Amino acid sequence: MDAEFERLMTFEQIRKSAEATYKANPLDADNLTRWGGVLLELAQFHSIADSKLMIQDAIAKLEEALLIEPRKHEAIWCIGNAYTSCAFLTPDEAEAGHNFDLATQFFQQAVDEQPENGIYLKSLEMTAKAPQLHTEIHKHGLGSQPLGDAGPSAAPSSKAMKGKKSSDVKYDVMGWVILAIGVVAWVGFAKANMNVAAPR
Repeated sequence: MDAEFERLMTFEQIRKSAEATYKANPLDADNLTRWGGVLLELAQFHSIADSKLMIQDAIAKLEEALLIEPRKHEAIWCIGNAYTSCAFLTPDEAEAGHNFDLATQFFQQAVDEQPENGIYLKSLEMTAKAPQLHTEIHKHGLGSQPLGDAGPSAAPSSKAMKGKKSSDVKYDVMGWVILAIGVVAWVGFAKANMNVAAPR
């Protein structure tokens, strides 16, 4: 729980830093990308409804970054992750399918911009399997829980094994979405800190 709280605090710090940077320079595409990425990270700590709102906010920030720098592959890839996250949070298969299609388009665009990037290639590959994982998640009723609320305690004790399996599926899915986003947020945060720390 302490580690979870520390992660939340770290992401909040990155978000506040990005917000402050935006006020000083609204045309910083790197900062907008970092801000969008960290909003996606923070979404996992909230209820489904709040998560969806946070993801929509993230998409808006990332789209703003692309208005400034249209070929910014990190932002393009993050939008793909945002639509994937939206899809997994949506029980309706048709709506989820639409979000997966959008995610695929953005992941393909990111791959086109940087074909040698293994993370982008993996994201594109995983999106092809995503609808099947979506069905599995919602079959087990996991879509109705907050993203950070998976675990054996989420199921009645008489169904502990089934609950464990459900949690494993959930972590498989959210793991590749959320943890991958963290790469962008952390790299951006590290760069920002290095710039601040660098002698003038």
